[in-house]
Amino acid sequence: MNVPARSQQTELGLSILLSEKSDWIRGKSIGLITNHTGVDAALRSNYRLFAEAPECQLSAIFSPEHGLWGSVQDGIAINSVDTSDENPLSVPIFSLYGQSMRPTANQLEGIDLLVYDMQDVGARYYTYISTLLHAMEAASDYGLELIVADRPNPITCTAVEGPVLASGSESFVGIHRIPVRYGLTVGELAMLLKAERVPSCQLKVAWMYGYRRGMWHDNTGLQWVPPSPNMPTLTTAVLYPGLCLFEGTNMSEGRGTTNPFEYIGAPWCNGERWAELLNDCQLPGVRFRPVVFTPAPVVETTKHAKQTCGGVAIHITDRERFRPIETALQMLSVLTTEYRDHFGFLPAHFDRLVGNTWLRDALSNGESVDTIRARWVQELQTWRDKAKQHHAYA
Repeated sequence: MNVPARSQQTELGLSILLSEKSDWIRGKSIGLITNHTGVDAALRSNYRLFAEAPECQLSAIFSPEHGLWGSVQDGIAINSVDTSDENPLSVPIFSLYGQSMRPTANQLEGIDLLVYDMQDVGARYYTYISTLLHAMEAASDYGLELIVADRPNPITCTAVEGPVLASGSESFVGIHRIPVRYGLTVGELAMLLKAERVPSCQLKVAWMYGYRRGMWHDNTGLQWVPPSPNMPTLTTAVLYPGLCLFEGTNMSEGRGTTNPFEYIGAPWCNGERWAELLNDCQLPGVRFRPVVFTPAPVVETTKHAKQTCGGVAIHITDRERFRPIETALQMLSVLTTEYRDHFGFLPAHFDRLVGNTWLRDALSNGESVDTIRARWVQELQTWRDKAKQHHAYA
């Protein structure tokens, strides 16, 4: 299915659903799966728009990791958001990142339609797509319809990168066998998940207009709303598919600074030397600058909080050529050689992120990045061929 481009500014699936597809929600009691990113082009919140729509009734809101307002740090369970000033409307708000990761039978009582509408970042680790799959499963189990209001993949749909999740490595940061950078919009991904995981889900997608596969978020005419506390800019999102791997190491990934995922370092790291070695690699679309930073203790687990860290700042010079995963692997490869007495992996978390058990060993054993990348060339081509069946945009 190819959706026509008809305007200069991308028209979100939310706006299409509330206008020409309003018959899909007419007479329905709606459970809205969303967060603070669920806004239209004028930055009006979707929960307000649904609450004011005369053709439907907003009955409940379900929020993902980071909460309805995107204010909660990563990995922190949210077991109750149903009371207090956080509730913008007189409807219950349920967390899908706490005691339950999916809507329960009690929470869905009286609801006959789920609507999923929030901004993803196009990387497998980002848990909003895990929430999507669990919502599809719940909808299937309880005989409900589910509509995805499509939104742009902010880092384009034209590049795919990284290993496909290995069988048996599934987790909440790797919900399905897809590459790290998977090159689909959330609506397209939902169609693939229906085909491969939840064929009985009564799924509809409100597709966007004016969107093309090669668009970055700043090509769409839409405003960037940071989807989580450590995703402040589009640049962060471009880096994230690769630099998130540093969460699985003993180095700071810049959390607790104003430049998360742009600064990588540790107290024992000589940023001047590391930057020199990395720039000598002449990686496409990127340069490295020595940097010194001190992470603030955002949460108890903030690495190297209040310690002065040496490291590098990553500067994207050509985002079309930049490959975040290959860049991160080269950074890790240098560390395993230069800082073997200090650098270390957090094995379980690194393997969970990368989605297999072999990559960490390959880096530790000195395999080149080219050799490592060659291992997933064929599976990426297989993924491209399969994913193409679900493309809705040219």
